[in-house]
Amino acid sequence: MKSPYPIKHRWLAGLALLAAQTLPAALLAATSENTPAPRWETRHSFEQLGWNTDSLLLGIRSSDQVEFRLRGDRLATAAQLHLEYTPSPSLLAGQSHVRVYLNDALMGVLPAQTGQPGQRMRQSLPLDPQLLGDFNRLRLEFVGRYDDACPDPASSALWLNLARNSRIELTQQALAQVNDLAYFPAPFFDERDYARLELPVLFAATPTLEEQRAAAILASYFGSLAGWRRSSFPVHYQQLPPVRAGQPLLVLASNERRPAFLQDYQRYPRVESPVVQLIDHPSDPYGKLLLILGRDDADLVSAATALAMGGELFNGQRVAIERPPQPQPRRPYDAPNWVPTDRPVRFAELLDYAQQLQVSGLKPKPISLDLNLPPDLFAWSSQGVPLTTRYRYTAPGSADDSRLNVSINEQFIASLPLAGESARQGPSELSMALWMGTRDRERDKLLVPALKLGEHNRLRFEFDFASLLGSSQRDRCQTVLPVNVQAAIDEDSTIDLSGFQHYIALPELRAFARSGFPFSRLADLSQTLVLVPSQPSPTQVGTLLDALAGIAAQVGYPALGVRLSDDWRSAAGVDADLLLLGPLPAAQRSGQDLSALQQLPRSWLTSAAPQAEAASDEMSATPLAAIVGLQSPFHPQRSVVALLASSEADHALLRTTLGDPGKLDAIDGSLALIRDSGIASQRVGETYYVGHLPWWQRLWFHMSERPLLLASMAALSVLLLAWVCWLLLRLVSRRRLNAH
Repeated sequence: MKSPYPIKHRWLAGLALLAAQTLPAALLAATSENTPAPRWETRHSFEQLGWNTDSLLLGIRSSDQVEFRLRGDRLATAAQLHLEYTPSPSLLAGQSHVRVYLNDALMGVLPAQTGQPGQRMRQSLPLDPQLLGDFNRLRLEFVGRYDDACPDPASSALWLNLARNSRIELTQQALAQVNDLAYFPAPFFDERDYARLELPVLFAATPTLEEQRAAAILASYFGSLAGWRRSSFPVHYQQLPPVRAGQPLLVLASNERRPAFLQDYQRYPRVESPVVQLIDHPSDPYGKLLLILGRDDADLVSAATALAMGGELFNGQRVAIERPPQPQPRRPYDAPNWVPTDRPVRFAELLDYAQQLQVSGLKPKPISLDLNLPPDLFAWSSQGVPLTTRYRYTAPGSADDSRLNVSINEQFIASLPLAGESARQGPSELSMALWMGTRDRERDKLLVPALKLGEHNRLRFEFDFASLLGSSQRDRCQTVLPVNVQAAIDEDSTIDLSGFQHYIALPELRAFARSGFPFSRLADLSQTLVLVPSQPSPTQVGTLLDALAGIAAQVGYPALGVRLSDDWRSAAGVDADLLLLGPLPAAQRSGQDLSALQQLPRSWLTSAAPQAEAASDEMSATPLAAIVGLQSPFHPQRSVVALLASSEADHALLRTTLGDPGKLDAIDGSLALIRDSGIASQRVGETYYVGHLPWWQRLWFHMSERPLLLASMAALSVLLLAWVCWLLLRLVSRRRLNAH
């Protein structure tokens, strides 16, 4: 994983000096002997840190690196590298090795070959914790020599494969912090932490609808920050949960509804406006509580909204919100994490970190860009997505087979030739002095196959430079070192999705699992109504928070406009997509509108699980949950997604699925049955379409699915046209005869 921050060297000259250099001035080292600082042992594999595959080091691409960051409220006291790699069997044991650098400081040298040639090796190396700061880079350099009198850097015998399950182990201890919201969202969320976010939420009692909405806004805010890390929000009533060292906590309380520890009105007086306050945990000196306070439920929603919209601008221990902010209305498909579909988009808008579009070396790594798209883009019969690519590169000395290969989702699109210096003519020669031998802003227009695009896409540019580095003759050895080849995709390159309509066949749970669709059509979920039980348990409220946080992680924006209801009948008058959390209260099951919904999932569960017919009691004892998609009974362009679970174990299974990207990928169709053994997806029920197409395009699209009917209509049209032509000709003939 890359980072936009530069490396910072920080030395440990006493604990206080380190805190002053590596952490904000307000973070002080814990020195109390009565309360020892908690410690954590953490492991980060290279795969968790951004390596999707193993790294193959070559003679002409001899180094690679992994980057990691440390939480601002922790101090690393020890670090260890555990490296796994497989060397080429041709390497000479005494002359081949791997150099390890931490933040450009040499940590040690590991042998590249010991024992049996080509055998997988595991080596450990201590790292100096004094060099660790907020952002760190571990660089591995391969120095290899094979049994050849005339070594060739490009020889196929010169390689070493670094395994992605290599890991860095850290020992960290907590640092005490002052209560200052200037560092918010820390310590509740720290972007330098790679672990899944777990943030407990405390209510005074069974929460009201508005209390649940305030908590949902906060959970979606933290979920949007957590992103790919995912998040979970355990819910508690009345009493603080058991202490976990350093675990922060969210608390929602109004003047008349407060948890037990806040009922001391002398210490925590009633408030006169929405208030956000940061305090110490009553039982943990290293834990923090974020209090969301108000006179009533409306104040809690105002405080949660203010925190989600501008909490990073707060400062001090306590902030009273005099004028609650008013969120601006969102437009469809304007989610921050989605590529805009109403205009050409520059690559500069798609970057995750600086220098992402630049590479170097004779065998550079591919340049990748992630493209997250709305799942309802209608690409049928499209010729492709216009892609305008500008690029620069160190031009070869002569014309050769150097090329730029472009692919999307591992599917090849095009291969563009990289011309040499001899191919330059006219104005391009005038820019040689400015670009120092690089070819200036080559530009090509490509078409990305529209049918190969999905919700999550990866566009890849791979520069492939031809080389002739070394050669040998009898009694003569000649080795040529490679030049420092540079290449870049220009930030002004564009991709244009503005010509596509939005039209999709539903139910399609894959769109919900991967993009939160149809609720994410508006990023603030202002056209979403969530139906919840009237007396929810803590686990059911936690399911609500986890579900909305998962949607916010997909779109990158909190659910400021979401609405909640515990009355199914009230949904009939709301033009919104419905997110249903079950089981439903008995009072709601008697409605006629709901009876069909209750029967559909039950019949689908039975048909999807043959063993359920013979062992219904066993199925009731085994955790079982389901996600069901169907058309809203109230509005034809609206949808219902039901998250069905009954017992606490069912909800736990459902929440685990919502927080696991691997399990979400298995959700598809209109019904997903969730068990401990896995997820079974089925496509049952009727299909309906949501979105808009011009009438002629919609007619042609639907008729294309019925070729026999289309052929019959075409034949009928030909006959009808022939009959009309015959009538016209007969009429003309009669007029001519009557004229004579």
